[in-house]
Amino acid sequence: MLNQLADTILLVVAGLFPVVNPPAAGFIVLSLVPHATPEERAYLARAISINSLIILLVSLVIGAYVLSFFGISIPVLRVAGGLVIAFAGWTLLNKPADADRGAEHRAVSDAARKATLQAKAFYPLTLPVTVGPGSIAVAIALGTGRPRAGISLVNVIGVAIAMVLLCGSIYVCVRFAVNVQRLLGPIGTLVAMRLFAFVLFCIGIQIIWLGLDDLLESVRLTVQFS
Repeated sequence: MLNQLADTILLVVAGLFPVVNPPAAGFIVLSLVPHATPEERAYLARAISINSLIILLVSLVIGAYVLSFFGISIPVLRVAGGLVIAFAGWTLLNKPADADRGAEHRAVSDAARKATLQAKAFYPLTLPVTVGPGSIAVAIALGTGRPRAGISLVNVIGVAIAMVLLCGSIYVCVRFAVNVQRLLGPIGTLVAMRLFAFVLFCIGIQIIWLGLDDLLESVRLTVQFS
């Protein structure tokens, strides 16, 4: 029983953690909302982790059925999501390091700032920056690979623990990315943000390529057997 629990936790965490990449997500969120107050960062960390938990759980449990209902294949999901991620990375790469934005941010009313943060908390900070099409595809794959003997209570508990660990790491990385920023200094932070933006852009291109490769392979098989 304990071995089955540990196997379930390791399977989910090992499958999703490298794709979600909470440390990179923390820096990217920091670059998108560089002038947020500590209270706002705490809110964003909480909202992003909860949103990520919901998206990943839905993908695990009914993701394959939802895609099938709308007639969307995994390759198409990858291409569409990869385009969004690549665009977000490209935007961050070309984002000017403008010190005047802090004054503009402070000039905005508290109500407007709260509404803006609430809107950003889901898109783009949760989807696709933190939980993108790669994470959703992996979660769907894990969900479709259920044990042949059926899902037991141990599997459910293992998935729940794995989700808590994963989303807890997202919360910590988003909440305390500013502390790492202080250690790196202004120049080091700018370099790190540009680096993670380039990595985000490359991830988007990679996801697009994987989706296109699957689509082209399906076309080749259709032509071959037609």
